[in-house]
Amino acid sequence: MTNFKSVFEQYDWDTIQTKIYQTTTIEVEQALAKTKRNLDDFLALISPAAQPYLEQMAQISHELTKKRFGKTIQMYAPLYLSNECQNICTYCGFSMDNKIKRKTLTESEITLEVEALKKAGFDHVLLVTGEANYTVNINYFLKSVTQIKNDFSTISVEVQPLSTEEYKQLHQAGVYSVLVYQETYHRDVYKQYHTKGKKSNFDFRLETPDRVGTAGIHKIGLGVLLGLEDWRTDSFFNALHLDYLQKTYWKTKYTVSFPRLRPAEGVIQPNFIMDDKDLTQLICAYRLWNEDLEISISTRENEKFRNNIIPLGTTSMSAGSKTNPGGYVVDPQSLEQFEISDERSASEIAALISSQGYEPVWKDWDKTFSQIS
Repeated sequence: MTNFKSVFEQYDWDTIQTKIYQTTTIEVEQALAKTKRNLDDFLALISPAAQPYLEQMAQISHELTKKRFGKTIQMYAPLYLSNECQNICTYCGFSMDNKIKRKTLTESEITLEVEALKKAGFDHVLLVTGEANYTVNINYFLKSVTQIKNDFSTISVEVQPLSTEEYKQLHQAGVYSVLVYQETYHRDVYKQYHTKGKKSNFDFRLETPDRVGTAGIHKIGLGVLLGLEDWRTDSFFNALHLDYLQKTYWKTKYTVSFPRLRPAEGVIQPNFIMDDKDLTQLICAYRLWNEDLEISISTRENEKFRNNIIPLGTTSMSAGSKTNPGGYVVDPQSLEQFEISDERSASEIAALISSQGYEPVWKDWDKTFSQIS
């Protein structure tokens, strides 16, 4: 069976990088003139040559998003269940070599955190953990999902890569979407950042979305950690991955996120700086390339950026986020995975969205609809 690894191996990082940086203004204008765009057009739109066309890209991105998704922004919140981790990743506060207090939420502590999120109005939740196979494993995930599945319309997870059978179990338990980030598609650089643990296996992580797709999960989320490598080249490979997945698992929905490297306990400084203008260009390029792609903006980004990006392609935003287990009420001082930048509350973000003529959506579907034959 063909998987993304076989597609990925047909491409060379240096060749793609050279092509991006040698893109001409004529190629950018040709891409902008189209109504349907392919990966070559995406490559042109993320190139330095496209920077002078950002205003035009933003206008098209706004219109395409409004046509496909309306003027709505889905609200969600992350719920960190554990900071235990058996990997050493040089950019992450949860890295095993950081000598900090580890915490995994108990059933009663999860209840308290859920109550806080529900009180804030959230109906979409993203469960997040470190990668600790012995304690935070499929049994823990299934137990946690079963516990909270009646509290939320959709449950997403961002946890360690699992087997196809384990993803099927999560799907049956009520998980709606799975987020998995390759971090960087540069194989050699990946090794430098992931020095120990299961995550150091580049190929196993690369093939994870195939296992998620095979398991029938409703939605898959991809992204790269912006700052580890050249963002333009990494983003091309992320788009290549999405393109393959959409053609292979065509019943599945897809979303992309843009985590920029943020300060955290014991982490490195970014190798590559990506400023707000660059990120705006990337978001618009994704929308021009793929009208159906959901685009998520987290609280990693600062207030000013999040204020301005709402009309330019965004479909979902987190708010009032805590990136540490128990961060909402149980244990606010536990180690966070990274510092958030936008610390405004959920109600403040909802008011911001409304002030721009958009509707903050807390709940956009109900499980009973999917049960109607």
